[in-house]
Amino acid sequence: MSLSIAGMSWVTPLGSSVNDVWQQLVASEVAPVETLENEQNGARYLVRRVPTTLTAHLPPHPRLRRASAISRFAAAAGLAALAEAKTPPSLDRVALVFAISNGGVIYTRRFYADIVKSGAQSASPLLFPETVFNAPASHLAAILGISGASYTVVGDGAVGILALKLAEDLIASSDLDASLVVAAEEIDPLVCEAYRQWRLLRDPRKPDIGRGMIMSEGAGAVLLKRSNGGAEIEQIVPGANFFRRSEALARLGFVVARLKNEIGFCVGSANGTFIDQAERAAVGDGMPLYSPKIALGESVGASVFWQLITAAKALETGTLPPSLKPSVHSRALVLACGLNQQTGGLTLRFSRPGG
Repeated sequence: MSLSIAGMSWVTPLGSSVNDVWQQLVASEVAPVETLENEQNGARYLVRRVPTTLTAHLPPHPRLRRASAISRFAAAAGLAALAEAKTPPSLDRVALVFAISNGGVIYTRRFYADIVKSGAQSASPLLFPETVFNAPASHLAAILGISGASYTVVGDGAVGILALKLAEDLIASSDLDASLVVAAEEIDPLVCEAYRQWRLLRDPRKPDIGRGMIMSEGAGAVLLKRSNGGAEIEQIVPGANFFRRSEALARLGFVVARLKNEIGFCVGSANGTFIDQAERAAVGDGMPLYSPKIALGESVGASVFWQLITAAKALETGTLPPSLKPSVHSRALVLACGLNQQTGGLTLRFSRPGG
């Protein structure tokens, strides 16, 4: 079953306008890098953060009064994707699918820090609702007035593929008109410390060495309908799990073998870790391969949607950052490999009027 992308949006460290961020990627611009310090152990991390101005335009709503950054990112992306649709769907016939990896860590850390310091009686009822993985989806559904199907899918950097597959299944098996698929992440020292202990982060003392990833935050969203032209997701392969890094290539090769069909280029998930070489080997040396994480950072749960939007714009414009010319084909491969042993991929096609 093919799905049309009726609307898409992102909130990134480079901005939130799809066209503006795309132009910056084509021009080889990269998001500024900041240093985040952990007050508990003095560790420092390189991060790419979303400017606060990008969510300042959100409409006033009780749900957003105390919401964490991740929920604000999700709301901004979801509302923008719906606004981009030429024919907005009836919200009582829209499913909401949310993809997430690290979740609302900022408020979760605050909630449990108070308990550790002062006991269970200090647990804040205002913070607790923000500690669950589906908090952003709940806020967005309430803001939009979606009262039907709402799902939250939890995974690693490839979780967006599973969310898109779930959206496809929901549209195919029900009378829904559309599915709004959203993903978001926020940065916190606790998250950075975890990835540092896994030895996956870039050394802040050697920022110019391209080994190790730089954490980032933000959101992405796509509004999916049954196929009717434009940017279409032709096929989604949820992929397979792997238990050792050395197995990543074989699992990625499995995904590529099921999807590769006159593909012009690949938008991958390379982030400065073992994923880089595995993806290049999986697609081969002859295929143009680009990863938006080079410029935007590792957004984990939101990354697949940044990749999907990048691929859609590349197909639309015939240009692949940084100023590469992809092979003359109308199909793109979006390949995702997560740091926690999950893979997936999809093919994207762009149909021009009369073509």
